[in-house]
Amino acid sequence: THSVRELVELAFAHVGLDWEKHVVSDPKFYRPAEVDLLLADPSKARNDLGWSPTVSFAGLVAMMVDADLERLSARR
Repeated sequence: THSVRELVELAFAHVGLDWEKHVVSDPKFYRPAEVDLLLADPSKARNDLGWSPTVSFAGLVAMMVDADLERLSARR
């Protein structure tokens, strides 16, 4: 499993930033958990389609950050 914190750490590290210098977390904005743990199960896609992931979690985060950076630079 991966946490939001892990996603944030990877995203900021990808652009050479320390996330703790840029992210503020305030417990008053936390929402109660609807469930304690959410897990995806890719077994149906694997079994029915022969699909398996080819990108790691860190690789996916890097791709997302790069796409956002490209989109932002295109606006300028």
